[in-house]
Order: sequence, then C-alpha cells, then structure tokens
Amino acid sequence: MEYRKALREVREGRIKPFYICFGTETYLLNEFIERLTDALVEPEHREMAVVRFSTSEHTTDEIVDEAQTMPFLVPSKLVLVRDSVLFAAGRDSAKIEHRPERLLEYMSGPLDSTVLVFVVPHEKLDERKKLVKYAKDKDAVVGFTALPAEELAHWLVRRAESRKRRIEPQAVEELLKRVGSEMGTLASEMDKLILHAGEAGTITPDAVASLVPVSTEQSVFKLTEEIAALRTDRALALYYDLLKQREEPIKLIALLVRQFRNMLFVKELGKQGYTPQQMAGQLGLHPYAAKVTAEQAKGFSTERLTGVLDRLAELDYGIKTGRVEKTLGLELFLLRTGSEGRG
Repeated sequence: MEYRKALREVREGRIKPFYICFGTETYLLNEFIERLTDALVEPEHREMAVVRFSTSEHTTDEIVDEAQTMPFLVPSKLVLVRDSVLFAAGRDSAKIEHRPERLLEYMSGPLDSTVLVFVVPHEKLDERKKLVKYAKDKDAVVGFTALPAEELAHWLVRRAESRKRRIEPQAVEELLKRVGSEMGTLASEMDKLILHAGEAGTITPDAVASLVPVSTEQSVFKLTEEIAALRTDRALALYYDLLKQREEPIKLIALLVRQFRNMLFVKELGKQGYTPQQMAGQLGLHPYAAKVTAEQAKGFSTERLTGVLDRLAELDYGIKTGRVEKTLGLELFLLRTGSEGRG
C-alpha cells in the first residue's frame, strides 16, 4: 500500500489491526506513526497506551503476549515494534529465539483493541517469508520511499500553503540546493521560513539565502558544479568558506570521491538508457540527488572523471603518508582540476 492511501484510511477511521511499515524515508514513516497515534490515543494517555518493542531485544512471544493483552484504562493501545529480523532479510545478532508462526497465528485473529505496527527500516521486505505474504494479502504493508525531485518540490509548496504562505519556485529550488533531500531537515527549515514570512506572506529566494545555511554535502555538490563549469575562483571561494566552518579536508576529499564516483556511474548508466529514478535505485541515492548528479556529469567526459578520481586517490594517499599537507593539497587539487578544461 502506498503511504498516502494508508494516511487517508487513518484519517477516515479505517484503521487496520496491524501494519508492516518499511522503507528508508524516515520522515514520512514517522509522520504516519504520529498520525496513527493521534487517531488512536489521547495525548494524556500515551504513556499507558503506546508500548514499544524491538525484535533485537524481545522475542515474538513477548510481542504477541502484549498484543493479546487488553489495554488498561484506555479503549485501545498501539504496539510499536522495530524489526530487522521477522519481515526483512536481516539476522538477529542478539540470537534471540523468534517464533514467526506465533505471530502469524495472532495476525490471523488480532485483538480489536490493539494496533500492532512493525517498523522495518529497510528498502525491501523478504518476499519469501510467510509473514510478508500474509501481510501483503491483507493490504497491511506500507512502503515509505524517497520522493522524486518534482514531488519533493510540490511537497514544499503544499507545506507552505497549509500555513497560508506562498513559496516562489526559485525559492524552492534554492532551498533544495542548500539543504538537499532530507525531509526532516527540509521541514525544519521550511517552518523557519514560514515563521519569517508571516501571515499570508511569501517565501522568496533572498529569504532562503539569508536564513538557510548550506549543508556540507550540498557545498560539495556546488564545488563539483563549479569545477565542471571551469569556475576555479568560485570553487576555491567555496573551499575557503568550508575551512572557515572548520570542515576537515580529509572529510571533503571523501565527499568529493563519492560525488565524482557517482557521476562516473551515472554517466555509464545513462549510456545504458537508465532514467534518473532507476539510477537512484542502482546507486542508493535519493532521486533528487541522482538528478543533480546526472546534470553535473554532463560537464565531464568519462576520461576526465576517471582522471579526477585517480588524482583524489593520490592526494588521499599522499596526506595519509605524510608527504602532502592536507589543506594545501586539496587547494592545489582544485586549482589543477579547474585549470585543465573539460578534457
């Protein structure tokens, strides 16, 4: 089930007796859990009505026993279970004995006053398992995947509109450039911009530029963009700003290696006809990050990307063996890379 459908059902009071929530988009998953909690439990009853477990610390029997126990002094209760064993392909490192058949038996006849939710922080469930098959048959599996770039932008617009504000398209673009695709951070920065705009106000690119700091990862995105455009002076200015923020050159080198490697992979996948969405899945990137990386890769030939990665490897080795001073070494790398042309 798509998470929007699950949210709509919760709002309409059509709550299932159990859910299997999986995926890597933590913000959306937490939002669903919060909405479910609000629908089931009064704020003053949460301490008694919300029970938490983890399959790395508790057995299936303990979880099922709690689910089968009538709630105390409240009409219903929510049992939240963090899991990487029962529904995913993970292994229980704590060697706790689980009995999936006991849980399957409970799911076939759940208690009306209990809502049992398994939170599985994995991209996929293990489709071979009976528990997964049964939950899917009951339409109780909810996926929380990263939003595509366009949908992420629409989400920001809707968040502003829900608070009676308007955000300009250029402001959305600037916000994504500065923060990236992490929805929790985006929500926090949007709330700050909404407060600044005031009732019925408009969020402008200037407001974003003055109020929202650029994350280190996004600065590295910008750094590679400036290198691709042969704007060495801007690349160096960005580097000096990062040094003023006490960012470690070793960390910046690692982030540059990751970005240039992703650009090389994206270039190769593009030749094979992959879409940015498919590239994101192959590389484990957010769709927005994959889209930006694909755009940046256009400024580099395959040979130049390979050469840059070789030079970064040499720089890393030189620093770690004490032959190169890290701050100066990275500065010289930026100067040399930017002066070589598109190659």
